[in-house]
Amino acid sequence: MRIGLVSPYDLSVPGGVQAQVLGLAAYLRDWGDDPVVIGPGLPENVHGVDLGESIAVPGNGSMVPIAADPRSRRRIRAAAAELDLLHVHEPLMPLASLLATHAGSPVVATFHASPGRVGRLGYRLTRPILSRLLGNTRMVTAVSPAAAEVLPERLEARIIPNGLDVASMRVDTAREPAKVAFLGRDEPRKGLDILLEAWVKIGASRPDAELVVMGAERASAGPTWLGRVDEGTKATVLSSSSVYVAPQTGGESFGIVLLEAMAAGAVVVASDLQPFRDMAGDAARFFPVGDTGALAGAVIDLLRDATERDRLAAAGRRLAEDHDWGVVGGIYRELYDEVVT
Repeated sequence: MRIGLVSPYDLSVPGGVQAQVLGLAAYLRDWGDDPVVIGPGLPENVHGVDLGESIAVPGNGSMVPIAADPRSRRRIRAAAAELDLLHVHEPLMPLASLLATHAGSPVVATFHASPGRVGRLGYRLTRPILSRLLGNTRMVTAVSPAAAEVLPERLEARIIPNGLDVASMRVDTAREPAKVAFLGRDEPRKGLDILLEAWVKIGASRPDAELVVMGAERASAGPTWLGRVDEGTKATVLSSSSVYVAPQTGGESFGIVLLEAMAAGAVVVASDLQPFRDMAGDAARFFPVGDTGALAGAVIDLLRDATERDRLAAAGRRLAEDHDWGVVGGIYRELYDEVVT
């Protein structure tokens, strides 16, 4: 089957949607299908249609890089004419996704984001014309209940979680008992400042503890700052860490990085956000959002208790297996067959 996977976001920039598009493409290619990735910033080693450069616009408490080339419409329509269907991610995002839903091919539309106040207002305002905006959509999915809750019930969105390549996250390296990791952009909703404040207490209790920060870089002493990292470095750091901290304050709909840490064998300590709890359940330790004392206490307890770390790590590995592309990709593949037939 020839399947177009549409990303509205620049594929050369790290992000949850981009990772899902590229990961699903790899799974489908291994399955024997012919996936065509469509989006701005197409990596050189990925088969697809490059929609050119992107521009960064505000969205959901962050800056999102979306396609801006006016020739995108023609390129998407030309690609769609050769495809059996289009799987459009974030179908209401301009420019690529909105154009793709009207490109002619049947569409599977996947909603990823849990929108904030402005986003919810946008959904309410567009509800009367939502069917027209979704164009040729034949099936609607969402990655979590949080991503689906703003959609009208008549759309009957199916919940299909995010996937990951579990094997790629497991690196054969020694796990360091006092190593703690963080991964995220340096923006308020990712909660890095909350973690750094808690780290003062953690360091006072455990002087041997090490904090490794990926995705952000500051000119300050204390943590090991790695900045933007590649997939191999990310997997190595997570596989050698005992604890992974996710101190986000909101704007999350799933938490794929929690699953990546679990797949690598790290124990997750996360903000008590409903999407995180829905996904991780009993396989993580939670603390009240923004509570630096509770965060510090949870990390200190786990660094002291190897038995509890082992228990949570085992639960996390089992949960990650349930989200491997071999499982999630298979669900999408059956969905594609249903839509095409």
